[in-house]
Amino acid sequence: MERILVSACLLGEKVRYDGSDCATHGLLDTWARQGRIVSMCPEMAGGLCVPREPAEIEDGDSTAVLRGMGRVQRRDGTDVTGPFMDGAERALARCWEHKIKIAILKEGSPSCGSSLVNDGKFTGKKIGGQGVTTALLTGHGISVFNETQLDEAARRLAELEARGG
Repeated sequence: MERILVSACLLGEKVRYDGSDCATHGLLDTWARQGRIVSMCPEMAGGLCVPREPAEIEDGDSTAVLRGMGRVQRRDGTDVTGPFMDGAERALARCWEHKIKIAILKEGSPSCGSSLVNDGKFTGKKIGGQGVTTALLTGHGISVFNETQLDEAARRLAELEARGG
């Protein structure tokens, strides 16, 4: 049975920067009952606490962060790249441990965004881009979807299971 890495906040865990969650029901509930879900918050896994100050990727460029040429920072300029990288690496290790090929991660997050992140200037503006964890996972062949793409994730899951993994 294929396992799926899922952002803990989407499963109702209050791990977001502001202590809230983004519980998403439906297919996630079904997959949880089937024992497919591996829950993780990369930011918490990287050592950040709840609540925590919001952070954004400088210029929204997670690829630069992964290459050691960019950073994740708080509004006051505090560099939190280390915990974000740690969390991303722990997420990848969890995927390897459970042979996970699919992740469903929270859109817009500096860790988990799959197609949108904040602009890095704390303006509230979203730009195209990926979070640090998403960029690392996709770079290792893991299919990452966001909470609005559960049907697409289900199709990918069916495809993987039809091929035997």
